[in-house]
Amino acid sequence: MATSPTSKQVFIQGVTLDGRRFRPSDWAERLAGVMSQFRPGGSLARHGHHHIQYSPWCIPTVMNGVKVVIVHTDLREEEPMAWEFVMNFAKDNQLQVAEGCVLPDEPPAKKTD
Repeated sequence: MATSPTSKQVFIQGVTLDGRRFRPSDWAERLAGVMSQFRPGGSLARHGHHHIQYSPWCIPTVMNGVKVVIVHTDLREEEPMAWEFVMNFAKDNQLQVAEGCVLPDEPPAKKTD
C-alpha cells in the first residue's frame, strides 16, 4: 500500500476486504505487542525500560466499534523492515487499510449569551 506524502498514519482495520470481522479478537493487541520494540530512539532496553509498552508508532485502539492498529508513517523511514512486516500482515490477512491522521477532539464551543 502506498501512502501519500502528507499522510501521518495508516489505519489497519479489523475488517477484511470482504467485510468480515477479523479474528482472533485480540489481533490488534498482539500485532502492537510484536511491534513494541520499535520506537523513536531505539528499543526499550536502551532507554532503561524493561516492561512492555506499545510503540508510539503502532497503537491498538477501537474506532466505531472496530479494532484498529494505527501505524505512524515514521516507522517506514526509521524501521523499513518493521514497516514491511506490518503492511504485509494487513495484506496477507486481507485487512482493510486506510491512510490519514487522527484529529484531536475539538474543545466545546463557548456559549455566547
